[in-house]
Amino acid sequence: MAERDVLEVVREVVADGTLDEQDVEAILATARQRSKEQPLTTKERNEVMRIVRERTKGLAFSKLPMPLRILSILLIVTGALGIASGIVTLHSLFNSNFFVAMLEKVTVTTAVVVTIAAACLFIAALLSFFIGLRLIKGLRGAASALINTNIAVTIVSLVCELMLYGIGFLLLFNFAHLVAQIALSTYLNPSLTYESNLHAGLRELDTEVHAKQGTLGLADPGEGYIRLDFFNLFWTFMVGSFIGLIVEVIFHMVVIEPGVYQDRAGLLWGPFSPIYGIGAVLMTIALNRFKDRNIVFIFIVCTIIGGAFEYFVSWFMEISFGATAWDYSDQFLGDLFGGRTCLLYASMFGVLGTVWIKLLLPVFLRLFNLIPWQLRYSVTGVCATLMLVNCVMTLQALDNWGARVAGHVPEAWIEQFYAENFGDDVMAQRFQSMTIDPEKSVRS
Repeated sequence: MAERDVLEVVREVVADGTLDEQDVEAILATARQRSKEQPLTTKERNEVMRIVRERTKGLAFSKLPMPLRILSILLIVTGALGIASGIVTLHSLFNSNFFVAMLEKVTVTTAVVVTIAAACLFIAALLSFFIGLRLIKGLRGAASALINTNIAVTIVSLVCELMLYGIGFLLLFNFAHLVAQIALSTYLNPSLTYESNLHAGLRELDTEVHAKQGTLGLADPGEGYIRLDFFNLFWTFMVGSFIGLIVEVIFHMVVIEPGVYQDRAGLLWGPFSPIYGIGAVLMTIALNRFKDRNIVFIFIVCTIIGGAFEYFVSWFMEISFGATAWDYSDQFLGDLFGGRTCLLYASMFGVLGTVWIKLLLPVFLRLFNLIPWQLRYSVTGVCATLMLVNCVMTLQALDNWGARVAGHVPEAWIEQFYAENFGDDVMAQRFQSMTIDPEKSVRS
């Protein structure tokens, strides 16, 4: 069965502008039949979803109840007022050097959270305006898509408010606003539930077919070695972060200070050093199509990527937090790069990257696939959420640590939280190789 047969079925079932449960079953049945001969490629699955999203329009605007018609007008008016107010406010803040003054009174974390919260308010006003406009034009499917974007913005805004003020009335009010948006989105476009079921069904079918064929995680023909999807890249990050930390700890005990153990972890929780995890991801993305190239080529590319990324991380840590975790000034070519990287350690990244691409990647791909295919997305989603929280809180804890060393007195709720739970002694014990000099950071 050819590719066009699957797409023809999709176009046929959504020809009337709607998608229901029977339509989803028809598309999935056709896709399953096709997959007996050859699995659908990622490109084909994306094309199926593109056709569905373009052609399903939802109900006509004329069938909207009167309260929703009034809501459409209110959204346009309040959105326009919010946009105008935001522009005027931002203009006055920039002219008054508000942001510079704010950095002198609060931590970078608090300043960033305040800025993100303000940006969310402006974006929400912008989205409200266009949601109302699309409802007036009868584009209910498009309005629903914008509401979904607004839901994401509201979630970010909720997190920011929790960081700044803790749990209070404003947080509960915005949570109720979030629930209302979700309900409105579903009402405006009843096809969304079936669209979501179709997307999940195609993904599950793809995973099932490749699991049975033993090709789970491998890229489509002509697209490299592994699929550069979230699942593979996330677990590459996790494995790289863990192995990199183990290698660094052993190297320190054997070469730097023989017999002396030093915790080299890079996050608040867990045996992870994210610089190695991100390095593994970058090397995998860069060399996925060149896995079988000459080993010298692989080594050179990994050396360049590793050295450049190490330099960037050192620079970012210094200007953001005044933190120094390594200094290679005494190494060959170390002075040339300000001690942020050197030929020896960049070459070590080259060796590690070459071993990863040539030897370990196929092994760990099989390890990734030990997660039952029925659970791979749910397990990965939970682990990714926990790791994201770990990374964000680590950056915030480092920022507040640097601010306290610089003499800042915690005031905002988030600053007090980190002072109480991740004080100077706790941070020094966790990040044993790191020193803080506020004069090197952006605060100075």
